[in-house]
Amino acid sequence: MKSSRLLSILLMLQTRGRMTAAQLAEELEVSVRTVYRDIESLHAAGVPLYADAGHCGGYQLFDGYRTRLTGLSAGEAQALFLSGIPGPAAELGLGAALAGAQLKLRAALPPELRAQADRMRSRFHLDAPGWYAEDDDVPHLSQVAEAVWRSRVLDVRYRRWKEPTDVDRRLEPYGLVLKAGRWYLIAAHHPGPSTSLRTYRVDQILELTLRDDDFVPPKDFDLAAHWQRQQADFHARLYTGEALVRLSPHAAPRLTGPLARALAATGTPEPDGWTRAVLPIESLDHAHAMFLGLGTDVEVLAPPQLRARLTETAHALAARYAPAAPDRVDLRHFSDLGHSSGYRPAS
Repeated sequence: MKSSRLLSILLMLQTRGRMTAAQLAEELEVSVRTVYRDIESLHAAGVPLYADAGHCGGYQLFDGYRTRLTGLSAGEAQALFLSGIPGPAAELGLGAALAGAQLKLRAALPPELRAQADRMRSRFHLDAPGWYAEDDDVPHLSQVAEAVWRSRVLDVRYRRWKEPTDVDRRLEPYGLVLKAGRWYLIAAHHPGPSTSLRTYRVDQILELTLRDDDFVPPKDFDLAAHWQRQQADFHARLYTGEALVRLSPHAAPRLTGPLARALAATGTPEPDGWTRAVLPIESLDHAHAMFLGLGTDVEVLAPPQLRARLTETAHALAARYAPAAPDRVDLRHFSDLGHSSGYRPAS
């Protein structure tokens, strides 16, 4: 703890110049007396710093003294600063650690690379979650992260989508994945082989107990490779059918993910500017809603069941939104009202 604090003092003086003992104490969340002792330790270690007395005084390194992080290119320095996403780090309880790491990295960079890294951080901001997704409440995330890091078994009460919804599980947590602003836990049932790995949404963990039991993950387990395989399997199970469609030039930019890839692979331009393609679909219900969203920019040619459902829906919509015929007016009725009220139409 003290060695980390001494390094932080050194790097802050290197990046910010002169600082008072009170400023250092506030940054480090320690007492001024502790700072005095740390400065003495740095002196004893041969770090060339001196103190100026008075109102504008403070501690300062001798000119030219720097720690260096060598071997970084400008692009590498920019990428390292861009990779620090404060939101997820804070959720994992590593917000202060990330800030400290960036401080140390910035201090170790030569001036020209530091300027480029600062510019990168001021010009680019990473915000992973989608626009219309509310932030998940993940109260047990830090405990799950601790279990992953320490290879500790977890007892959890988990809420799933099918009955029974709330189940108890004893898990060996292999890794955490952040996907589109949502945290997922890759874990195996305890005890059990790694082939039984499953994915759990961390925000659906209702209760959690960190056990004293340890486990040893397989040495060949690759979290990134496992996640990629799982995503590929998910899409393979998700899209179980195909639809032959014609798309207007306005429809293509609205397709994303597997649909966009299928359009690029199977799309054939037609003389009228439209494109004929084979697109993957989850089910008739899902495809029905998806293609309705494209409106008149899509024509479904097959399967016939899907085309028939869309035709039926189109007729129902046309009937619902057709302008209502005006009611016929019985002029004799108005004539009777006129006679009874003394009103006469103008001649």
